[in-house]
Parts: sequence; structure tokens; C-alpha cells
Amino acid sequence: MEHKENQKSCCAGSRSMVDIDFTTGRNEEHNDVPSGNTMRFRDKLQYIPGGEFLMGTDDEEGFKADGEGPVRKVDVSPYYIDAYTVTNREFNKFVEETGYRTESEEFGWSFVFYSFLPDNPGVTTQQLPAIPWWYAVGEAYWYQPEGPGSSIEDRMDHPVIHVSWNDAEAFCRWAGKRLPTEAEWEMAARGGLEQNRYPWGDELTPGGEHYCNIWQGTFPEENTMDDGFKGTAPAQSFPANGYGLYNVSGNVWEWCSDWFDTSSEKRESVNPTGPKTGDAKVTRGGSYLCHYTYCNRYRVAARSSNTIDSSTGNLGFRCVADAKD
Repeated sequence: MEHKENQKSCCAGSRSMVDIDFTTGRNEEHNDVPSGNTMRFRDKLQYIPGGEFLMGTDDEEGFKADGEGPVRKVDVSPYYIDAYTVTNREFNKFVEETGYRTESEEFGWSFVFYSFLPDNPGVTTQQLPAIPWWYAVGEAYWYQPEGPGSSIEDRMDHPVIHVSWNDAEAFCRWAGKRLPTEAEWEMAARGGLEQNRYPWGDELTPGGEHYCNIWQGTFPEENTMDDGFKGTAPAQSFPANGYGLYNVSGNVWEWCSDWFDTSSEKRESVNPTGPKTGDAKVTRGGSYLCHYTYCNRYRVAARSSNTIDSSTGNLGFRCVADAKD
């Protein structure tokens, strides 16, 4: 199958791939956000009862090299998870209260898909040879996602993007929450179903209806937008799954707390937290750029990763909170 040969193609690059110095000056001390004393955005949390579920997949559609399998029984304690990803409106409140600067602002750039490049000859860009539809774009930040001249003014209810794992961690501390473990993310994304490909079942478009925001058409040349969106969709688009979660397939990749590892050895079966160290963190859910022929990772068991300082135009996050006894 063609998508098996090109399985990394629609995923984004990492900062190590770029050799232009866009840096505007990092200030780690300024970005040391203390833990919040009050939980923020509590009303969007959905309760997940925990218990055992079958994690991973042995489906022929899966990518064995990604460590999606084997299917294993995992036991997870009860917890709460955001019904939808952190939005621009929520992240804006965080920045207003803390003065936080994202890593893309400190580095001076972030990754933008080629069809969203700014029409501004003064903007510094660098194309990635290995993934030619991704460009490092100077001054592409969460509040101007396509670079200078773009805005989130009409996208306040969309997922915040161009946020690194470190940025997501900082927001979670401020909000009195945390990032989900990979097991927590998958249990919630499955919505109570067992071993289905998608949060709603095994058929991608039941009854001809679209249930997620992914690439329609021929990737990367043409997006017909049959699902209604070219880029991100509002965070509460499409029907929620059985646990009340929106867009756990497609729209934006979501950071998890675990280090990425493809080995099936020494995997914990109770509240797994992944390896103790690693080079990249897990991302789950796929994005609006996923297409069957290139990156069939909008399936519930699919996984990918990126370095903790990387940010892209299709990567966001949602938070979780512990369930108190």
C-alpha cells in the first residue's frame, strides 16, 4: 500500500531540521510559570471512569514500526479530561495573565504548511527538503499562525497551534491541570468502544457523513475540503464521542506526557507513563493534514512524536486532571 511507504510524510519536522538562525532571544526564567492554585476551565472537563481497556492495535491498517501494537490490557485510574483542545481564547488568557512567550516566539519561527505561506516577500522561510510541503516561517506564532499579516481574530474558538510540549506544560501548570498520559488519551479517545478504528466506530464516513477534519482530495496537491475545512476547525466541531470528547481524530495533533518509544518490552499495565527518558514526546490524534495515502494516523491507536521544543501549524493539546478520592 502506498501509505505504508510514505507514512511520515504529512507529519511535521522538528527544529533540528532547520539551519537558519531565526532566534530572537530565549528567556527561560521569564517563562517559568508556577503551578496554579485554582483549576482553570473546569467546566470543559469530562469524567473518565477508568478501569481496564484494550490499548493499541494489531490492525493491518496500523503502523507496526510506530509501536501501535501489540494490543494489550491496560488499567487506568479514574481522571478528568478536557472535552476539547485548548483554544486560542484560553491560551490568550494564559498569556495575558502570565506574560508567557512561546518557544516559537523565542526561536523566531515555526513550521507552516506550504499552502498557508504568507504572501509577504519580506518573511524569512526555509523549505524542508525531506518534507517539502513544510516551511520554517519567520514570526509564525500562535497569535499569527501563518506569519506576519495573519491573525486568530476569527479563530478564537479554534485549537491553539504553534505550541511546543514545553509551552503545553507551562499552560497546564497555570491551569492547575497536566498533560494526559498516552494511555489516558487513548482510553478517552475510544469513548467506551473496544478496538474500533475511530472514536465513533470502524467506518470513516458512516452514512456518507464526515466525523473529523482530515485532508480530502489528493495530498498534498488538492484539498477539496469535503469535511468543510482547509485548516483547523473549531475545537468543538463534529459529533463528540461516547465520553463527550471532540476532535480526537484529525484537526490537530495533541501532545501527551510520555516519551516516545516503539518497543513493546517492559510496558507497564497499570497507569503506564512511558519510558523515563527519550528524545521526543508522544503526539496523538492526527491532524487536518492527515490523508490515507500518506499518514493514516487519525485512527485512535495511531501515534507519532516530536521534540519538546518543536511547534507546527497542526499541533496543539488538551489537559487532564486527577480524580480526587
